[in-house]
Amino acid sequence: MRASGPWPIELRLKRAEKQLYVEFDDGKRFSLAAEYLRVESPSAEVQGHGPGEKIVVAERAHVGILDLEPVGNYAVRIKFDDLHDTGIFSWDYLYQLGVEHPRRWPDYLAALAKQGLSREPKRG
Repeated sequence: MRASGPWPIELRLKRAEKQLYVEFDDGKRFSLAAEYLRVESPSAEVQGHGPGEKIVVAERAHVGILDLEPVGNYAVRIKFDDLHDTGIFSWDYLYQLGVEHPRRWPDYLAALAKQGLSREPKRG
């Protein structure tokens, strides 16, 4: 069954650039950084199990994408090189991440700062 929203016509992983390029049938195109996708993962590990439970994921500035795995014809599982692979990104959610990037990314950076966290991994 097809999702009700825009449908992806191209999904291209650029591993070296750590970017996922997505083009939808309504003409919108997004270049989504692996870090952004990782910290906005739809997994329960990131989103929690209810409203207001979202976790601020820090130290992922250099995360990459190992692989994309189709999930039916409605989504893709993104396997990150920090071994996170439980998020299933529906086409609607990928579209939402693209459209909402100008708001979500600054909100994420503000949440990191508020909690005294960093995008950069700790050196140890």
